[in-house]
Amino acid sequence: MDKTEQVLQSSPSAVESRVGGSVLVKPPGTVANVVCGFDILGFALNDPCDEMELSISDDPGIHIINKDDYNLPLDPEKNVSGAALLALLEESPDVKGFTLTSTKHIKPGSGIGSSAASAAGVVVAANHLLGKRFSKEDLVRFAMFGEKVASGVKHADNIAPCIYGGVTLIRAIHPLDIVSIQAPPLHVTVVHPQIEVRTADARQILKQKVLLKDAIKQWGNIAGLVAGFINGDYDLIGRSLEDVIIEPVRSILIPGFDEVKKCSKEAGALGGGISGSGPSIFMLSKDAQTATNVAEAMKDVFTKIGIDFHTHVTTIKQTELSIEASF
Repeated sequence: MDKTEQVLQSSPSAVESRVGGSVLVKPPGTVANVVCGFDILGFALNDPCDEMELSISDDPGIHIINKDDYNLPLDPEKNVSGAALLALLEESPDVKGFTLTSTKHIKPGSGIGSSAASAAGVVVAANHLLGKRFSKEDLVRFAMFGEKVASGVKHADNIAPCIYGGVTLIRAIHPLDIVSIQAPPLHVTVVHPQIEVRTADARQILKQKVLLKDAIKQWGNIAGLVAGFINGDYDLIGRSLEDVIIEPVRSILIPGFDEVKKCSKEAGALGGGISGSGPSIFMLSKDAQTATNVAEAMKDVFTKIGIDFHTHVTTIKQTELSIEASF
């Protein structure tokens, strides 16, 4: 497909003062919620990753070039990356605009942080071009404008781990309070059934009221999961990977979900659940062989019910998002 491009106006021009050049960044996929931690827990994956090249432009506005087949919007106000860059430009009066070339390998609507990768990648790249004037919390704040375009809500449970790496806890949004959590070595198996579950739709079906007994159980699981990560207690991690509030509602949107979960645990997984809003399903394992066995179990389920799928067997990406190349 021929690349598409369009120049659109954004922030007012100002006296230029910048580092310049072009940079390449490869923002990773992420798993949000981590079963019981709706909107507050997430972790980064070593695979898959997008590719984004960014440069400062002498022309006002955001110039977007898409080099994939997803036909994403070119209007920066309707584009996840564009919205994040517009937010950054609001606080960069010395910069006229940016040119972005984007190649997405994380399929939009997959549930493994496609929109977060787009939003986080561009602000990390822009910050490097501008001499690293912004903090990581600032970058999360800018990138959340992209998430609002994608889902209608400014959530950070994909954005934060994409930028910080590892496992992150979003203790609060206003003001942002992001906590990096040390976790033991963990292998991650992800299956992406080739169906669509829109984040906005997955949010709309959620219950607005929760029974106190369910809330208490969920709090215990969240606390147990965080403690399990910090202490390297695999058994506690497995016991805490339980969601009594969100998963029972959202899982009905994913054919084969219950069977995948059952077969994955029988194959040795510690546990897992819906990745983000779905349709992807993730499982955590202690070693690579178990993670591979889990992938085979997942494949068997979706093969039997006749749904195409993609799988990823990877690990948690522990390092923060950084520039791959400057030129």
